Amino acid sequence: MRISSLRLQLLAWVVLPLAGLATINLWTSHRNALATADLVTDRMLMGSARAIAERVAMTDGVLDATIPPAAIEMFDTGDHDSVYYHVKTAGGRLLTGYPDLPEAPKSSNTEASYRDHRLRLLTFNHTVVGAGNDSPITVTVGVSLAGHDAMVRRLWFGAFAQQLALVAIAGLFVLLGLHRGLAPLIRLRDAVRSPRRSDLDPVEVPGAQNEIRPLIDALNAYMERVRAQMGAQRRFIANAAHQLRTPLALLSTQASYALRETVPDARHEALVALQASSGKLARLAEQLLTLSRAEPGSRRPRADRIDLTEAARHVLETQAPTAVARNIDLGLEETGPVSVIGDGTMLREMIVNLVDNALRYSTSAGSVTVRLAAVDGEAVLTVADDGPGIPVDEREHVFERFYRIAGSTEEGSGLGLAIVREVVENARGRVTLGDSATGGLVIEVRLPLAGGY
Repeated sequence: MRISSLRLQLLAWVVLPLAGLATINLWTSHRNALATADLVTDRMLMGSARAIAERVAMTDGVLDATIPPAAIEMFDTGDHDSVYYHVKTAGGRLLTGYPDLPEAPKSSNTEASYRDHRLRLLTFNHTVVGAGNDSPITVTVGVSLAGHDAMVRRLWFGAFAQQLALVAIAGLFVLLGLHRGLAPLIRLRDAVRSPRRSDLDPVEVPGAQNEIRPLIDALNAYMERVRAQMGAQRRFIANAAHQLRTPLALLSTQASYALRETVPDARHEALVALQASSGKLARLAEQLLTLSRAEPGSRRPRADRIDLTEAARHVLETQAPTAVARNIDLGLEETGPVSVIGDGTMLREMIVNLVDNALRYSTSAGSVTVRLAAVDGEAVLTVADDGPGIPVDEREHVFERFYRIAGSTEEGSGLGLAIVREVVENARGRVTLGDSATGGLVIEVRLPLAGGY
């Protein structure tokens, strides 16, 4: 059965091995108690046999065996044991006692059944002065095992009570220790569930142990990522609402004008303007969605192997009609495949925004050149145009969202380079701006090459 409580699991891991060790100790305690009872019983049997043997003597030429009361009374331990004995001469003649009592091996102890009793026996040989051929005499003493077994039980139960108390006390101290040790986890739970918490603020648990601190740090890091994602969503919603408000109002105005216009040529002109505005609005929505996907944490990281050369060639093919319409020489300079690891969709969108930005700001009859090469373990992508360029003091600002250079006459949303930076940074690369040989702008992107390039 699976235990769902951490406290019970920790208690079980401590108490169960301790209980196992206590069980082994109880087994050894029982063996020790049995050995102790055997030793005590054997010493009493030896003492009884010696006392009997020392009272055997020659009296008026006759070998006489008198049983001293102390030899029997020493077995009176309150357990109602039965004592049996006999004394025999060297020839086997019975002097006194029970004739059919079995003998134990010489100078050793044994157990045997006698008169429905289980006995522990001892046989002792003793030399009697003047006894002649009747010496040495043999004294055998046997006692039932009631006292012996009671002693084993008392010794073992004492050890059992000690072991049980040890396990119980250990379990109590473990529970107290767990209560104190798990207190930071309880405080962490209360801190996370507190109704006073807002905005996913970092959790602080004073007095947290070193083992719990990584959990708190991981929880705070996770809440930071959640905050970042929620912030990105809020910014996207705010940006989308702000940027879409004007184009949507313009579309509504143009549509109303086209509906009211009765002159065919004027209506056609209004519809063309409406179509152009809807295209710009679609491009803006597409860029907003791309920027949202490019933000860290907005989608599951991908590790595609992408050939930038092939991706650039495809982008240039799709942008060729725009270049032809503006009489711009759009070219690609490459020396072969240049592979990187990253999100293929976002990397292609990065190239689209770079080329679109270059075509938008290039002069009519100008040129846009895309170059790809592998240099020092990096994929180097450059897009050069002969447009007006970007002043040095504004090159960092153009990567900000919706930033437009003052005095710019070209239409745009100000999102293209912001998308480029997000994609490049997510791919662990960097992007820089510079001047082209013709006075335009050069955008250089460097990304780590894929392994095995």
